[in-house]
Amino acid sequence: MGATASMHRLAVVLGCALALAACSDKNAKPSAPPGPPEVGMVTVQPERQTITNELPGRTSAFLTAEIRPQVGGILQKRLFTEGAAVKAGQVLYQIDPATYSVALKSAEAALAKARATLGTAQTNARRNAELVKIDAVSRQIYDDSQAAVVQAQSDVAVASAAVETARINLGYTQIKSPISGRTTTSSVTPGALLTANQAGALTIVSQIDPLYVDFTQSSADVLQLRNAMKSGRLQTAGKDEARITIKLDDGTEYAHHGRLQFSGVNVNPTTGSITLRAVVPNPDGLLMPGMYVRAVLESGVNESALLAPQQAVTRDPAGNASVLLLGPNNKLERRRIVTGAALGSRWEVVSGLKAGDQILVDGALRVKDGDTVKPVQWTPRDARKPEPGSDASTEFQSPPEAAPTAPTAPAAPQAPASAAASR
Repeated sequence: MGATASMHRLAVVLGCALALAACSDKNAKPSAPPGPPEVGMVTVQPERQTITNELPGRTSAFLTAEIRPQVGGILQKRLFTEGAAVKAGQVLYQIDPATYSVALKSAEAALAKARATLGTAQTNARRNAELVKIDAVSRQIYDDSQAAVVQAQSDVAVASAAVETARINLGYTQIKSPISGRTTTSSVTPGALLTANQAGALTIVSQIDPLYVDFTQSSADVLQLRNAMKSGRLQTAGKDEARITIKLDDGTEYAHHGRLQFSGVNVNPTTGSITLRAVVPNPDGLLMPGMYVRAVLESGVNESALLAPQQAVTRDPAGNASVLLLGPNNKLERRRIVTGAALGSRWEVVSGLKAGDQILVDGALRVKDGDTVKPVQWTPRDARKPEPGSDASTEFQSPPEAAPTAPTAPAAPQAPASAAASR
């Protein structure tokens, strides 16, 4: 009896549910068709843009001098601190000058003797010149006295040159720096025997302020740049006046800007590149010869550059670039473009677009060529202003933590079911 009543009640409930569902289906209105998808668009506008090329390079000293002795002898002293800065003309090494001092004194004595001989010859020549007039001496004696004067003058000249040579050699016992700069380690110590013009350098002095930066550029890039300037699309940044920005090996930017000194005229047949040289100030000595750096060269200026975000440009398997352009009635159409250099996160558009064109940037996966869309102005993420109260450093916010609730009083114990039933 109880089971039959339960089944009867279940049948009544199911019948009511079916009746309510039928009524709701009759009263439901048909849903509206979905509107066109919303996509982000950007309007291309001309802007002044400096064209730069980032090229690998190496630093080298502005001046380098390998210090070698010009006379031989025993090294007495080293008169500089290794690695320290030295001035031009500063004495770096002292060679024992004893033998060269003696050689100078000997040459000076020979010169004095030659001058004395010249004086005697000149006196005899003047006397014979008076005597030959009265036929007191023969013409032969007169001629011999005149020749003796010339011979004595030549001896004086030779002796003077010997004195000068001895003086120079004595001066070479002090080995001086020809330039200002910093020294490297010394290859010799006091007591070493040095020889004139030896193969091994005693030390090297390098001038590193300013410093050279040698870098290479592809000949194809050079031709492309020259063609752009010839056509008027780019204006030159100035002959030998292009500014150079240096990026260090750790990615940081060097504080001082350099200038382009010259561009090579020969192409390396192996690499197909051209060597360029820049002069960079180095007052703090941060740059050292042989360092690897990257040089950012300002090669030209485009007064009306059209730039497209890189995410707006797609390429086919052949590498041809294209964009989705907003056409009449908000319909998209595929447009082939020609891109130039990559400038940050944007491509330079050489041809295919004009000022005022709107191209699709966001939503390319939801639409295709020919679709009707709802255009919305797109803003780069780094240019978006964070909303009040939002964290600008993250794109999404974590959900707020639930507020702590007050502790609830423990529930009163309930009586066992058997006890309640007995009551």
